[in-house]
Amino acid sequence: MSVVAVLPIKQLANAKQRLRGVLSDEQRRGLFKAMVQDVLEAVTVCPSIDRAIVVTSDEEVSELAHYYGVEVRPEPEISGLIPAVTATGEALAEEGVRAMLFLPGDVPLVSVEDLEMVADGLLPASEDPQMIIVPAEDLGGTNCLLVAPPNAMTFGFGVDSYRRHEKLAEAVGVHHQTMMLASIGLDVDEPHDLDALVEYLGNDGMDTHSYRFLRTIGAEPGFEPMNRVVDQ
Repeated sequence: MSVVAVLPIKQLANAKQRLRGVLSDEQRRGLFKAMVQDVLEAVTVCPSIDRAIVVTSDEEVSELAHYYGVEVRPEPEISGLIPAVTATGEALAEEGVRAMLFLPGDVPLVSVEDLEMVADGLLPASEDPQMIIVPAEDLGGTNCLLVAPPNAMTFGFGVDSYRRHEKLAEAVGVHHQTMMLASIGLDVDEPHDLDALVEYLGNDGMDTHSYRFLRTIGAEPGFEPMNRVVDQ
């Protein structure tokens, strides 16, 4: 059974705009790059994932993906997350791929064990369409989505996409299940997400790209000045 991870990443520059009040432009870029590296490392060493694809038209992101030996495919003419995942899913289905695993680049706590749980959650004897979804910790967004076959359903990323994806799956008869995984559930969009990441990495001592980057800017548990960083 083939499982292909798909990571749509628009660009490193100007990423994470909602963190502008706490990180400078260069810090936001550096943090996002570190998070993407952590995600790429997880998907490329996970034995349950056969290969990975980064969907981007950004040269810097492409270079980063190639460094990890990951295939790069350009964004479709119609930009956006939904068109990117939809087009890739259609292409993978034509290639005979069994399942597509969508993963964003801003879930830096994702582990190989998490990805194995998701990938191995597919019902092996079933030929019926299936979906496994890992929502954000607030049950709003979609932080991981496994679909078999890759074009089994339409996608509804955006606000409240977790519930939307459940409804979209039900509408076309796709068997679906939810996995609550705290590590994948933390995506870093808002300042409080960054605080949670700093706290977790500081307490756990995980030697990741994100952890090392946060250390370079002095963002450790109890580091109060972090919320007063401004662009120079």
